[in-house]
Amino acid sequence: MSLGSSIRSAARATFSAYRRVPVRWRLGGGSAALTFVILAGFASVVGVLTERQISSEFSSNLGIATQYLQKAMFPWYDPRIKRVNCGSWINLTDFTRADNSQIRVFNQAGTVVCTQNRSFHKGISSNIVPAGTPRFAAPYRKGTFNEQGYRVEVLPIGWNGGSGWVLYALPLDGLDVTLNRLQIFLAVGVFSGTILALLAGLLVAQRAMRPVAELTDVSREIARTRDMSLSLPHFESNDEVSELANTLGAMLAGLNDARAESELALRRQREFVADASHELRTPLTSVLANLELLADELEGEQADSANAALRATRRMRRLVGDLLLLARADAERRRPLRPTDLGQRLTEAAAELGPVSENHELTISAGSAPLMGTADDLHRLVLNLLENAIHHTPPGTAIRARTSISDGQPTLVVEDDGPGIAPNLQARVFERFVRGGGDTSEVRRGTGLGLAIVQAVADAHGATVKLTSTPRIHGTRFEIRFPARDTTHTHAADTQVPPPLFGEPQTSTTTGSTIGRRRSRS
Repeated sequence: MSLGSSIRSAARATFSAYRRVPVRWRLGGGSAALTFVILAGFASVVGVLTERQISSEFSSNLGIATQYLQKAMFPWYDPRIKRVNCGSWINLTDFTRADNSQIRVFNQAGTVVCTQNRSFHKGISSNIVPAGTPRFAAPYRKGTFNEQGYRVEVLPIGWNGGSGWVLYALPLDGLDVTLNRLQIFLAVGVFSGTILALLAGLLVAQRAMRPVAELTDVSREIARTRDMSLSLPHFESNDEVSELANTLGAMLAGLNDARAESELALRRQREFVADASHELRTPLTSVLANLELLADELEGEQADSANAALRATRRMRRLVGDLLLLARADAERRRPLRPTDLGQRLTEAAAELGPVSENHELTISAGSAPLMGTADDLHRLVLNLLENAIHHTPPGTAIRARTSISDGQPTLVVEDDGPGIAPNLQARVFERFVRGGGDTSEVRRGTGLGLAIVQAVADAHGATVKLTSTPRIHGTRFEIRFPARDTTHTHAADTQVPPPLFGEPQTSTTTGSTIGRRRSRS
């Protein structure tokens, strides 16, 4: 990979990481970075200028002090003792004590003749320079320079019979301390300003993003409740956020109108299907009556044709009834609820399926379970569950159904010892027109509406449907729990218990003739 490609990849990765940073931190970080650059540049300029100014003042003070010493000192040569005696108008020791400065007087030979202690030259320079103080090199010209941690200023000085140099030195550690403090102060100022800029940027960004947060909260509430009639907050400022809020409000209003139109069209369609299904029942009933008469009067092939048409018409009537029930559920046309008994519905459904139970061992336990409901729809619910168990299990399979009051709730349980429902189909068995395969190779026929009707009737009665199925182990179990209702004014026609089925008052076992089998549950 070339260097250019590596740079482009790194730039894309950096930009991608930057895009993932929240906007609030981007604004605050950008403000802090810009403030840091400005303060760092300002501190650099101020630091350089201040350092130069302090250093210049230090050198200027050194020069003034040296000139003062040059005028205040009056060394003289004593011919009797042949040495230079240093005198001054000021106390040199006090002059140097405050800032730990150093004073040296050199003759032209480069020998120290006196210091701030005003020692006299005795031929040995080590006795002149105080112990523990620096030893400066003998100067040969005036000027300013740094030596041994001191800033040194040298000026000429003369006396009777000779001349030399006066050297005044100030320690640089004081200057260095001052400059270090200046740098620390500037650095602290830069970083403090950067942190304050970051906090201020975050605060300003948070306040600036507050309208967006309000829009987000309202949008999240609309997504949760799917109520597009909720109003978005109105902002008085005429800026981008206000324009966004107005645009979103207009969009939600348009979506709300479109949804209202779609719901109206769908409601009309459902009502049409419900009305059409209802109107189809009358001509189908007439056709069935005529076909039954023809089947009774005709003989031979004509009778067979009439019976075939009669079976198809009955199947059509059953399908139209299923569609009518589902259409009513979709159109939310609730039939009036009256007191009825779930056990009676189970007994009637079992009696209806007795002749066609296909050699299944059908056992019912119709315990009293009064509730408020629609008798016809509950009959269809129980009938579909029993048919579902009969049609989707092999002959000889035990099928058990019972009704009871469980925890104060009317409960219906239908279970079998059949092959069960495939796990990938269990979540979809209550959907319409869902048909799967069983364990046999024969394809089962059906509309796929049986369990969908069970779910629709249960929903209309506020009941819960629980499916438990373990293929090849425990078969399938449907449990439907209805809400407890006040049934003290139960109608006699709905609670009348029919004659015992197969000689037992509550429990019955029936064996029917063989019928066609289907592979999947409807």
